[in-house]
Amino acid sequence: MFNKSKPFDNGPSSGLGIPPAPEPTPAATPSPAAAPRAPEPSRPAASRSSSLSTLSAGVKYEGNISGAGELQVDGSLKGDIRVVRVTIGEGGSVEGTVHADVLDVRGRVSGAIVAKQVKLFATARIEGDITQEQLSIEQGAWFQGRCTQAKRDTPGANMLDAPTQAEKPAANAKPDKVEAKPAA
Repeated sequence: MFNKSKPFDNGPSSGLGIPPAPEPTPAATPSPAAAPRAPEPSRPAASRSSSLSTLSAGVKYEGNISGAGELQVDGSLKGDIRVVRVTIGEGGSVEGTVHADVLDVRGRVSGAIVAKQVKLFATARIEGDITQEQLSIEQGAWFQGRCTQAKRDTPGANMLDAPTQAEKPAANAKPDKVEAKPAA
């Protein structure tokens, strides 16, 4: 690929008779296998950040969010969330139901929370019921609602799992017929 020029060649391609830099000898440069190298640090953050979605501060979003990744909410969201991990920042607010395996709240949530692990930090403000396996509340957090612990073996534990097809209403399903009779 590259042509080697002879040392001290004054030809037109060598450039003003300046000698080329000496080529390293194999003994002078250690081979990659022989050189002691520090082990490369593991990069879980790189794989984690690839699945992290962020709703930035100042952004308002209306609609539901679901997926297998992680969500950081620093803006305002009106809708339901169903992801693996949710972090609501100090300036973040959610108005809707939050379903997650892990939920860290530093901001506001108005709606039901269903998660395996919930941590309410000192700046958290929650208005709604919480169904969880593990709950941690820091001093200073504000919580208005009911709290229900649901282990995997309890009847309410099915709320922690994703809804099955039978639980989802069909698009063309008709509501049950209810007849009202006038009081005599």
